[in-house]
Amino acid sequence: MPQQWKAVCNVADIPVLGARVVNRAAKPDVAIFRNSEDKIFALLDKCPHKGGPLSQGIVFGERVACPLHNWNIQLDSGCAVSPDEGCTQRFSVKVEDGEVFLDAEELKSLAIEVKAE
Repeated sequence: MPQQWKAVCNVADIPVLGARVVNRAAKPDVAIFRNSEDKIFALLDKCPHKGGPLSQGIVFGERVACPLHNWNIQLDSGCAVSPDEGCTQRFSVKVEDGEVFLDAEELKSLAIEVKAE
């Protein structure tokens, strides 16, 4: 199935060494990160450790430090750096002409919390 790309923001909307949150109807939201080399990454805005908001962490190199317990998460894979273990969901991202796109199907389906009834 071909990817359906959805424009979510411009690269310039994301602070260098920071993040921007893409809200979804189904939680948790998605965090889009920009490093010092203007590389763009998209992860679920939830640390695999205690669920901290990765979008509020400090970006350095190709990692983000979770603001709760300082776990380092690889931006390209969503996985914690050793000795910590665990991964958060990674989202496909594409940048064209300064605009950031996410896969629309992934936004609707990946890592959605199901509310118990």
